[in-house]
Amino acid sequence: MNKSSIYYSITFIFFISIVSIILALLFLMAYDKKEYTEKLNTKYSIIARATLFHLNNYITQSELEQQIQDYSLSEIKDQNIVDKIITNSDIIQKISNKIGSSAILKYNNYHYLLIENNDKLLLLKDEDYQPYRYDVIRIIFSFVIFIIIIAYIMTIRKIKPLRKLKREMDKFAMGDLNVTCKSDGADEISQVANSFHNAVQQIQKLNHSRQLFLRNIMHELKTPITKGRISVEMIKDSKQKERLIGVFEKLELLINEFASIEQITSGSGVQNVRAARLLDIVDEAIDLSMVPFENIKIEISENLIIKVDFKLFTTAIKNLIDNGIKYSLDHFVIISLSKNRLSFLSKGSPLERELEHYTQPFTQEKMTHQGFGLGLYIVENIAKAHHLKFAYKHSNGYNYFYFENMDVLL
Repeated sequence: MNKSSIYYSITFIFFISIVSIILALLFLMAYDKKEYTEKLNTKYSIIARATLFHLNNYITQSELEQQIQDYSLSEIKDQNIVDKIITNSDIIQKISNKIGSSAILKYNNYHYLLIENNDKLLLLKDEDYQPYRYDVIRIIFSFVIFIIIIAYIMTIRKIKPLRKLKREMDKFAMGDLNVTCKSDGADEISQVANSFHNAVQQIQKLNHSRQLFLRNIMHELKTPITKGRISVEMIKDSKQKERLIGVFEKLELLINEFASIEQITSGSGVQNVRAARLLDIVDEAIDLSMVPFENIKIEISENLIIKVDFKLFTTAIKNLIDNGIKYSLDHFVIISLSKNRLSFLSKGSPLERELEHYTQPFTQEKMTHQGFGLGLYIVENIAKAHHLKFAYKHSNGYNYFYFENMDVLL
């Protein structure tokens, strides 16, 4: 059990409580036994001494009765019973002196006082002795321990929904929105579970609305773009035609990026992972970015294979190429792979802030040329979807954007 767990803490507290009660019981019983034994010994000493004085005619019967009147002892007169008790009893204590002897006997959980003087023998039964004294103490403590155990069970049952709530929250943190933690209870834990359930339901509705909104936009935009592209093809070849074709191709790329955003932010993750040549992915990304090949230097072996979602990873590389070309001093990007690190190098000044600032959506630096919008946000999320680390450094006048932990298959 995790030592920081609330279950561990509660169990430990109740365990310490029970152990403390048991130790208190043992101490109390030992102390009470000692005190009670001393009290009985004092009582029996007084009675034995007074009785021996009477048997030796030192005091009268009335004086004897006066001295032992506060003690409830009865004489056993049946000789058979006397012999049986003396024979089968345990001697707790025996005292002898010149005027006679006395012994404390225990038989069938009762105490007896045996007094002997010459040829006289007297057996007295202690009517006040409490053989059940320690049983009562044990019962009381057992009842207290039972109450504590019941309280522990009830407490654990009360907080048991926390485990289910934690499991559902872990699933939610992993991107699974199909979680259910609704509770019919009225306690605070049930209220927290219901509040979380309602929040998840609201997030599901918002997520569904966002997906529907993006998909509707993409659907509505694709129709005029397609019609426009068809219409442009009917125009005679000219510079205006090339520009219009470039505009429509750019719009198509933007639609595809919207689709990528929708996929990686909806929790769908990567769905079409397959092995592909890294060089093919880079070539496709260059084609999508519509950047001249002379502006890019590729330092990647032709035979390197990686397992990725081809479409998503191509989009990420395309965005890094776009940023490298747009914001470098010489509009030149170097793409290289070494030690499972895919790097994009471009000349330029270092970023003014940490990379985390630029991977936020719609981030723009005012009055600077390091302005990034959705580009690095998409790259960051595609990297996370592929379990890659996206990082940045500046060295020797070059900005390095790179993916770490690349799973390269030779």
